[in-house]
Amino acid sequence: MTLTVEAIYDNGVLKPVEPLPLREHEKVRSTVEPRSNWVQETAGIIKWTGTPEELQRIAEDPEFDYPPPPEES
Repeated sequence: MTLTVEAIYDNGVLKPVEPLPLREHEKVRSTVEPRSNWVQETAGIIKWTGTPEELQRIAEDPEFDYPPPPEES
């Protein structure tokens, strides 16, 4: 059985965010992979041909926020 779980590293100990379906003192093998953010996950999907200044202006424009802010009524 393979499990992928989220955990928090706290004071030298990995603490799972939710309980695990394991027996007490059961030995396991783990691989630790730091979470990436959406910028790292999507880097390189499209080739940017504009200037860095243009990209920054677009990235910081609230019109392109995701998820979009709730509409005011």
